[in-house]
Amino acid sequence: MEEHKELHELIERYGLDEDIEHIIIPLRGKNGRSERCFLLKRKYFRIMYPDGHMGVFPVGEVIEAIMQYPDLPLRESLPYVHVEPDEPVKPEKEFTTVVDKEKEGERD
Repeated sequence: MEEHKELHELIERYGLDEDIEHIIIPLRGKNGRSERCFLLKRKYFRIMYPDGHMGVFPVGEVIEAIMQYPDLPLRESLPYVHVEPDEPVKPEKEFTTVVDKEKEGERD
């Protein structure tokens, strides 16, 4: 329940939208147009870096990184907000993998 409380606090603090499956983050695109980022409601996100290693981050840190550093790629903004847990994160079924598209030259 603690994760849900933190999540709802972040949604209220940043004025985010949500539906039954997503947290919806409004962003400003490079061309100045309004865009939206849809995050699945999961406890953790697994981020795959261009060199092939992966990191696991709580959804709260992912939201904070997107909101505080919207112009940085997620892999660069996460270290600014990431806090090492006291205990290692145990793998669960609720992981979402985000693949960094810049590795493949698909950067927008």
